[in-house]
Amino acid sequence: MKRPFRSWCAAGGVLALAMISASLLAAGPTFNPLQTFAPFRYPDPVSQYRMANGLPSPEYWQNRADYDIDATLDPQRKTLSATEIITYTNHSPSELGFVWLQLDQNLYKPDARGNFTSGPTPDGHTSGYQIASVDVAPAGSDAFTPAPHPVSDTRMRVDLPHPLAAANGTIRVRIVYRYEIPGEFGDRTDWFHTKNGDIFEIAQWYPRLCVYDDLRGWNTLPFLNSEFYLEYGSFDYRITLPSTMIVVGSGELVNPDEVLTATERQRLDEARRSDTTVLIRTPQDVTNPASRPRQSPTLTWHFRMQNSRDVAFGASTAYVWDAARATLPGGRTVLAQSAYPVESMGNNGWERSTEYVKHTVEYFSQHVLAYPYPNAIAEAGIAGGMEYPGIVFDDYQARAKDLYSVTAHEIGHTWFPMIVGSNERRDAWMDEGSNTFADVYAEADFNHGEYAPKRDGEYAPKGGNPVDEILPTLNDPEAPPIMTAADEIAEKYRHPVTYFKTALGLVLLREQILGPERFDAAFSAYTRGWAYKHPSPSDFFRAMDSAAGEDLSWFWRGWFQENWTLDLAVQKVAYVDGQPAKGALVTVANLDRLVMPSTLEIRYTDGTSTRLTVPVETWQQHRTFTITVPGSQAVSSATIDPDHVLPDNDRANNTIRPQQTRGR
Repeated sequence: MKRPFRSWCAAGGVLALAMISASLLAAGPTFNPLQTFAPFRYPDPVSQYRMANGLPSPEYWQNRADYDIDATLDPQRKTLSATEIITYTNHSPSELGFVWLQLDQNLYKPDARGNFTSGPTPDGHTSGYQIASVDVAPAGSDAFTPAPHPVSDTRMRVDLPHPLAAANGTIRVRIVYRYEIPGEFGDRTDWFHTKNGDIFEIAQWYPRLCVYDDLRGWNTLPFLNSEFYLEYGSFDYRITLPSTMIVVGSGELVNPDEVLTATERQRLDEARRSDTTVLIRTPQDVTNPASRPRQSPTLTWHFRMQNSRDVAFGASTAYVWDAARATLPGGRTVLAQSAYPVESMGNNGWERSTEYVKHTVEYFSQHVLAYPYPNAIAEAGIAGGMEYPGIVFDDYQARAKDLYSVTAHEIGHTWFPMIVGSNERRDAWMDEGSNTFADVYAEADFNHGEYAPKRDGEYAPKGGNPVDEILPTLNDPEAPPIMTAADEIAEKYRHPVTYFKTALGLVLLREQILGPERFDAAFSAYTRGWAYKHPSPSDFFRAMDSAAGEDLSWFWRGWFQENWTLDLAVQKVAYVDGQPAKGALVTVANLDRLVMPSTLEIRYTDGTSTRLTVPVETWQQHRTFTITVPGSQAVSSATIDPDHVLPDNDRANNTIRPQQTRGR
């Protein structure tokens, strides 16, 4: 802790500071205003690339990775083989002698580091990526030459024959590879069996460029089963597989005439004009061989996607497939789609999935940013709930509220982190928490609140007050703070902290601290400013401070950096000069390290009441504070936080009557 003045180095200054701190602590064991309101140290400094207002500067740079991939899926051997060519553009001010790539399929190797954290089960292993060759060529050239490419766990470094020039230097990297598709142990990418055929969920399926940024240079954290940090670019990819299979993938299907029947194309055209769900491939079609083109044993499905950080796809003979249009602000439409086995239908099952996709796309587009891609697809499988640009993998057994919640959450990830491209590998709360926060409002909006209120799935009690549901986490001495690195958060705390606590914090910030008008303007400035870029936690904090016009240091520290608890209390009610007609004197207290603005309600014996705001500045110099409340009636009770909107750890001391006096 830095002293405010150099002269305080004298013994008298040190003693005085100690006496002040001791007097503050004497009244209570935990709350110290000097600690709670100390200047907040942002994790990352302001630089020429990231401004003090939390937005990217005119000099901000970001590298780009464009992918061209030809892949073959062999459903019998359960393998995928491919050749990819990556065009990598270095916009940074530094020349690069090598590039790093992520090899996520190596997570499934027996010796992977992820086996020692939260990776595959002991009987769930593959041999990972089998790299046949790695070659490098100058931009615009097909003169590829072999490049050294040492592999370390889930990373591969490709050494370049000549340094890649700074400020727009470009190089091409060609990789030939194959891998065994994980079974049910794959978690996010897998295959599994249904009665009408196997379903393949194919993600993390090609070597992907690591991000090189202005904060850390190469971001090369190993894949331990946390999520991703990726560069933006364009994707042109082709999947060859048996003609009996349907493929749903990120981006736009380029060759529908080659892979779909005339009937399927006609139904897709109908869906593009329909606000209700249209079946493209019916349950009856699934078992009818005539419902698929039969020109050859295999077909190649060709997809393109622009300004994306990733692509994924699902493939199966078992898919029922339906779609409807989603209409965005300004009138542009995209196609909401779902693909699922017949086992997923019935009892408010996947036959409603496209309805949920459509609502999520329309709601987020209206309240955050317009959906950027031509299609939004929900695919049913065993991944449970996993997001990729343009497509999500959701639990094929989910129904009703569970299906809506997982669909809205995973499609919602289009905005966080697919558009606002934060580093999930380090700061999972920036996408999971922001997305869960938006889910709260989307779920309340859907079909007049059919599935509201939003809860954190199995991790939160049903039917309780959301601000109370977080109290066990806040009171758990083992619970990590929100800003703990993603790989260091145990599974027990991943949802309660990363998702739910972050989301509740943003709800408190919007509803109780800033108000919707200031919060919405600040949050919009942040999301628009960092769309298709890479914000850090410091950028988010600074953007909210600056645009909302508020120093929120106390909140970032108490809620995000620490796991502090709140305990507001009313300790005494008296009267001015002992006379109720002159007004009431209400003593309120903050007894724990977290602070919040609050409402104080005074009820009078004649049945009337009044309310006033107790701002957070009340606690900058005080542990207790006596408020003069104008009025002419005797008080029957005084209550702090009467609407139960704050996560107060001890509500027993929130209300007091004039004859009571409470201290601590």
